Amino acid sequence: MLDPWMMVIDLAAILVLVLVAYFPRHRRRDMVLAYIGLNVGVLAVASVLVGVSVGVGVGLGLFGVLSIVRLRSTEISQEEVAYYFGALAIGLICGLHPDPRWIAVALCGLIVAAFLTTGLPVFQADYRQQLVTLDQAYLDEAVVVARLEAMLGATVSKVVVQQIDLVRDLTVVDVRYRLPRRPPGEVPMTQPLTGHDALPAGDDRRGNR
Repeated sequence: MLDPWMMVIDLAAILVLVLVAYFPRHRRRDMVLAYIGLNVGVLAVASVLVGVSVGVGVGLGLFGVLSIVRLRSTEISQEEVAYYFGALAIGLICGLHPDPRWIAVALCGLIVAAFLTTGLPVFQADYRQQLVTLDQAYLDEAVVVARLEAMLGATVSKVVVQQIDLVRDLTVVDVRYRLPRRPPGEVPMTQPLTGHDALPAGDDRRGNR
């Protein structure tokens, strides 16, 4: 039987998670509906399963099926995958309505607090990740790093070369970098792209020369 207090706890936790932790940072309205709908659905199913004789494997199977269905749909970032599992976990915890109730409150609060804390600007404000296609084939990773730092105006922390195409003269890299700190209101200077500079990933203009 569904505990009304568990419904209140679940609703409060998922609204804080989605509307306070997620939406102000990502601004995706479609994911707001997806997270809340998923959470409420898992809460309802888990509450029904508590009242019938089923094994633990059924609950784990439900978790797995929901994960596969969601992850096989439109592509989402790793951050959004984390929010997705957070919504799942909150719904599952409240749906199983542990006794005493403070256990559900503590666990849901822990999940929400983890997302609120790790999403603070101090952890990610200056850090970026991009998939960049360079309009030249580079075999020396140090040259790639120097080229990216000059182009992005940032400090490159990690580069993963995903593809070197000697035929089309392209290099595809996954770059993680940190932007320099600027005074508030300062507009960064941009460099014009000339000659062998970066193209958006997937651009085949070099192959048509």
